[in-house]
Amino acid sequence: QVQLVESGGGLVQVGGSLRLSCAASGSIFSISTMGWYRQAPGKQRDLVATITSGGSRIYTDSVKGRFTISKDFAKNTVYLQMNSLKPEDTAVYYCNANVDYRSWWGQGTQVTVSS
Repeated sequence: QVQLVESGGGLVQVGGSLRLSCAASGSIFSISTMGWYRQAPGKQRDLVATITSGGSRIYTDSVKGRFTISKDFAKNTVYLQMNSLKPEDTAVYYCNANVDYRSWWGQGTQVTVSS
């Protein structure tokens, strides 16, 4: 079993910043990719950003230039620095990890951007 624990969500004003963290623990041999997804009320869960063990990054277009994903796979941890936040960034943010060829999800952390 693998557990993903997210932290860092909260309420922030438009233009503000938040940093999300996600730590994986449990039976882990190797992590190939970690990332963040988000789900707004009434909408599907969508990709925000991912990063591979080699450092390759993918961002959804709406966050490019504002969000930065980084990792410390020695600590089985991924981060999401979110700057210049907008009301449309409001969602539950979920951490995802591909561990030993299986996909795992965290419980989610709420991010609310107020105008």
